[in-house]
Amino acid sequence: MILVFAWSVALMSQTQKLNSISKRTLLFLVLSGLATGASWLCYFKALQLGDASRVAPVDKLSVVVSIALAALFLHEPLTWHHWTGGTLIVSGAIIIAWS
Repeated sequence: MILVFAWSVALMSQTQKLNSISKRTLLFLVLSGLATGASWLCYFKALQLGDASRVAPVDKLSVVVSIALAALFLHEPLTWHHWTGGTLIVSGAIIIAWS
């Protein structure tokens, strides 16, 4: 579903630029799509094995991982908003996992 929606938006907005996509960029788009699909499959398997109230907070830890990776590899600055939000997400996941 994500693939269909993403390609629909791309085709409707910038048709001439789609021809200029490099092979490297296309490779990363395909790998990103595969990783997203694998992530959803793992998420649904986790929902089958555990309670949604415990699985969902663990899934949201990916936001914290994204913030950390953006700071490390993309050199994005971390503001107090990032630290506060990340801390709240991790704290919530720990609290729910502990109960």
